[in-house]
Amino acid sequence: MPILGIIASQDYVRTPPSSYESISTVNVTSNTASVSFTSIPATYTHLQIRGILRASYNLSNTSMRNTFNSDTGNNYTSHNLNAVNTTVSTGDESGNPFIVFARGAWDGLTAGVFTSFVMDILDYTNTNKYKTVRVLTGYTSSSEGQIGFRSGAYLSTNAITSINMFSNVGDIMQYSSFALYGIKGS
Repeated sequence: MPILGIIASQDYVRTPPSSYESISTVNVTSNTASVSFTSIPATYTHLQIRGILRASYNLSNTSMRNTFNSDTGNNYTSHNLNAVNTTVSTGDESGNPFIVFARGAWDGLTAGVFTSFVMDILDYTNTNKYKTVRVLTGYTSSSEGQIGFRSGAYLSTNAITSINMFSNVGDIMQYSSFALYGIKGS
C-alpha cells in the first residue's frame, strides 16, 4: 500500500478551516500572573489555542506552562525539541505539576518581540484515555531566534473543562493574546 494510502487510512487528514469555532479570546491589557479559559464546552472533538506572549522577566530561561482543571498534582509530562540560534536541544520532563508548552519571549529581547504558538489538545472530553498536547512555537529578534516543537500528556482521564497558562518567572505581559478554538469531529 502506498504511504499516502496508509496516511489516509489512519485518518491523518488535514482539518478543514470550517471545522474550527471560536470559543473565547483573552487579550492581556496589563501584566498578569496567568490567563485562564474556564467552563469549556464539551461539544468538540479537540481544542486549539493560538497565541502570542511575552514574559516580564529579564532572563532567557522563561518557560510558559499550563495546567488543566486546576490540577496541580504531578500528573503531567512534556517533551521538547528546540533550536535557539544554532543550538539544538531536546528534553523531557515527567511527574510535573504542569506542561511546559513554550519558551517565552522575555523582557530582555527587542521591544515588541512575542512568542507565537499553536497548541492542540486532542480528545479533551474522552474519559477513556489520557489527554495529549502538541505545540509549535517560536520567535525571532535582532539577537536571538527560537523555534520549538513540544508534546505533552495530562495523565488523567477526566474531561478538560478549564485551562490555566502562566510563566515560571514574571508575569505574562500586556499585549499578549490567547484564542481558544473548538475543533469539530468529521
